[in-house]
Parts: sequence; C-alpha cells; structure tokens
Amino acid sequence: MSKHWIAEGTLLGIAFIWGITFVLVQNAIAFLPPFSFLAVRFGLAFLLLLPLAFTSRNRSQESALRAGYLGLLLGGWLYLGFALQTWSLLYTTSGKSGFLTGLSVTLVPVMSFFILRIKPKPTAVAGVFCSVLGLYLLAFVDFSAINIGDVLAFLCAIAFALQIVYTGKYAPDGDASMIVTAQIGTVALFSLISSAIWENPAAIFRADVYLNPDVATALIVTALFCTALAFWAQTHFQKYTTPNRVALIFAMEPVFAALGDYWFKGVTLNATAQAGCLLIFLGMILAEIDVAWWKKIRWSSQKSKVS
Repeated sequence: MSKHWIAEGTLLGIAFIWGITFVLVQNAIAFLPPFSFLAVRFGLAFLLLLPLAFTSRNRSQESALRAGYLGLLLGGWLYLGFALQTWSLLYTTSGKSGFLTGLSVTLVPVMSFFILRIKPKPTAVAGVFCSVLGLYLLAFVDFSAINIGDVLAFLCAIAFALQIVYTGKYAPDGDASMIVTAQIGTVALFSLISSAIWENPAAIFRADVYLNPDVATALIVTALFCTALAFWAQTHFQKYTTPNRVALIFAMEPVFAALGDYWFKGVTLNATAQAGCLLIFLGMILAEIDVAWWKKIRWSSQKSKVS
C-alpha cells in the first residue's frame, strides 16, 4: 500500500475520532467551561508529546528554534479556530456555526493556490462543491439574517484552513514530533490565558470536576486520541497528500458526528441530512478519482514506451 493511501486513511481516521467524540466534549463542557477544557485537554496532550520532542533525532538548536516558530504559527491558527468557533456559539446556532466552520473546505484550495501555488484539479473542485452542498443539507440552516456569530464562525473557517495549508507548507521539511509538541503547547497556553480572561479558571483546579466520569472520559480520550495522536498524525502524514484533499477528508467530521449522535444518543437523521452526508462522502471520493485517473494514464504511457 502506498504512503498516499496510508496517509489519507489515517487522516480519515482522525476525522472519525473527532466526529464521534463530539458528544463526549458536549457532555464535559457542561461541567468544565470550554476554554478551561481546551487548556486541560491540550495541556495533557502537550505532556504526552513532550518525551517525543526530547527524543527527536533533530535536536540541534536550529531545528528546535524552527520547530518552536512553526509550532507557534500553526498553534496560533489552531487556537483561533477553536476560540472563534466557541465565541460564535454565543451569538448563532450550532447548525450555522458548524456549516460556516465547514466552509474551510472551500477556502483551503483558494489559499493553497495563493500560498503554495497548487492549482486545484477539476475533480477536486467538484468534490468541494459536493461537500459544501452536503454540509448545507446536513446543517439545513437559515441564512435570511446574518449576525456577528456567523461572521465569527466564518473567521473560524479561515483559521482552520490556514492551519491546514501552512501544515502542508512547512511540515514536510520539519520534525513532526517537535513541531506538533510546540503547536499543542501554544494552544494550551493561549486557552489558559483565555480561560483566565473570560471564564472562572478556578474550575481547572477543582478535584471534584475531574472525578466526574463525563469530564474524565472526555479529557482522556480527547487529549490522547483527538489531540496528541491526531495532530501528530496530521503533521507527519500531510506531507504525502495535498491540503485540498486534507480539507475534503476533514469535511467528513460532521458526518461522523451525526453517526456519533445516532450511536450514543439515538438521534436519527432525516432524509435531507442523510443526503447531505452522502454528498460529503461523494465529495471526498471525487477528490481521489483524479489520483486514480492520473496513475492509470501514467501506467498506460509507460507501457506504450516499453512496447
């Protein structure tokens, strides 16, 4: 199996983990405020990743400084994405926020063109169109009135898109372990500062909060699988694919979130939402057709030269 398929299969697994654990996070932030939860989640993930950074082969001062800079850059965009999404929910509905956040799938190809000079293929453009339509049907939101929450959610999409694009730009030339450790540490620090400003950070130090099964389970699962392993895998494997495909794969997250609602809460999807899920999946598949087509053409060309 090629590294391309391993990479994209791993990224799809990340989207699956993010999606099905959405219910866990919802339950946890009822007891631990959002920024406090993010501070602890990313703080634990940082501690889990720290040994990898210290045992990295590239431990020179130059590589450490570069990893710190890239971690600050990527972590800053990642933190802004989480912060703006949380802030948007104070003013708009979860459906509109989810749809507008998902629009990062359309922003990544545009940013990739200007930042990375990657021209999107026709099938990738078709995939983006299908995914956006699917996100709309899944959320089925009313945009007759635009408010500040909608603007914040769209800015969130920009932040997440930039995190994906810049990961694609810098991760191939850097040490994944050191970069992701610095990135996660940056999010943890900024989240802790945000908690001190906008929330009551005392909840972070209350032992009874962590004895709550919902909080404890959510923190363990999200810190280990959704943060430490997930972002290490994104940083390591994104070098084998393009940011455009990463965005389309991550667009599957709300589909998996809907499945999580069905499995854990018994929430069923209507026909419109089901059609939306299928369109998102179709969008991801369309992005892969170009790869298969190109390999077929290249194989035919090589065969003709041999004969």
